[in-house]
Amino acid sequence: MPKGGKKGGHKGRMRTYTSPEEIDAQMKAEKERKKKEEEEGAAVNDNQSEDKLTASGSEDSDDEGSEKRKGVEGLIEIENPNRVAQKAKKVTDIELEGPKQLSRREREEIEKQKAKERYMKMHLAGKTDQAKADLARLAIIRKQREEAARKKEEERKAKEAVQAAAAAKELHTLSLK
Repeated sequence: MPKGGKKGGHKGRMRTYTSPEEIDAQMKAEKERKKKEEEEGAAVNDNQSEDKLTASGSEDSDDEGSEKRKGVEGLIEIENPNRVAQKAKKVTDIELEGPKQLSRREREEIEKQKAKERYMKMHLAGKTDQAKADLARLAIIRKQREEAARKKEEERKAKEAVQAAAAAKELHTLSLK
């Protein structure tokens, strides 16, 4: 892809293109650099593992020495009394039995869940205002449905009576003819 974007370079400069040979050379150099870093990293890891096996008592110095330092920090030895080195905690050292201090948000969340559970128990028992209103509404609906079913039954019986009377009248007229 040409360098300089779609509309050309700054103030009429010509576009410059990277040749395929240059791209191949850059990719080879990058691969070689990565291989070299991997080999050096493997050699450093081997040396560190041998040092850890030979040293038995000084874990603090091994931990600081094994850390990969960035920039000039690796070249200059710094003695900062205020710097606290973070040590890895062992599983056996962690206190599981001690009282856990909860944050304000966690406490509020737990209280909120407990309150919700209490409300649901009371609601299911029918002790809350909302539950009482729901039960009253259900009772009204049940009565309306019973009345509607009763009216429907009466209409059906009336219709049957009318049909029976009509059938009897028709029989009577047929017998007279």
